[in-house]
Amino acid sequence: MGEAKRRKQSGAPAPRKNGNKKPVLIAVAAVVVLVIVAAVYLLARPPAPTSDDLPVATPETGEFPAMLDQFGTSVGSEDAPVVVREFADYQCPACARFSEASQRLKKEYVEAGKVRFVYFDLPLRQHANAMPAAMAARCAGDQGEYWAMHDKLFGSQPQWSGTNDPVAIFTRYAGDLGLEERRFRRCMTTELHKETIEQSLQAGVQMRVTSTPTVMVDNIRLTRPGWGQLSAVVERELNKTED
Repeated sequence: MGEAKRRKQSGAPAPRKNGNKKPVLIAVAAVVVLVIVAAVYLLARPPAPTSDDLPVATPETGEFPAMLDQFGTSVGSEDAPVVVREFADYQCPACARFSEASQRLKKEYVEAGKVRFVYFDLPLRQHANAMPAAMAARCAGDQGEYWAMHDKLFGSQPQWSGTNDPVAIFTRYAGDLGLEERRFRRCMTTELHKETIEQSLQAGVQMRVTSTPTVMVDNIRLTRPGWGQLSAVVERELNKTED
């Protein structure tokens, strides 16, 4: 009997059924997710304050000239044992990312009286709206809302970064914050705080700041500005004051 006839009479053999691979794929996916979560946790976890990887001041590094703080904007107790200073540009994307760390610093350390935070304007020439943004923060400060505008500018950076009319956008922000818009606009159009901002910029030049954000804990420059390194160095320096 030929093969074809035999198949016709007995029927072709049933194909082998592959086992259900769905549970295996789900298990593999779960393992991959766990590995990713663990990696993110390890990368985001702040280093220990005693870590040898944290930056330190070099032997030739002198104390930060406290007289320069008058050209920045500060918040926190004058008697705080640690001072954190940031030189930044409102139009700088890396500065916008660091602003989350500075906000957390203010909540966890500044409000507790442990840290004083000083922000220095360092508007870069390649950023056309950096100077107007710096003026917007200071004009808002005239009405008691410097830090609210500071956070607003960083939080909405993509909205105004490329605009040809920053004054109009910043005036709208002022209105959103409950400020008197006519007073704010007049402050902007007369460039009332331009000289102070330029003095802040010169303070950065004096300190040889070459990139933004440059963050210092007392006289120690962070090598990786972000919450992890910032909080670890702050804790280390606070521990020193308690010894």
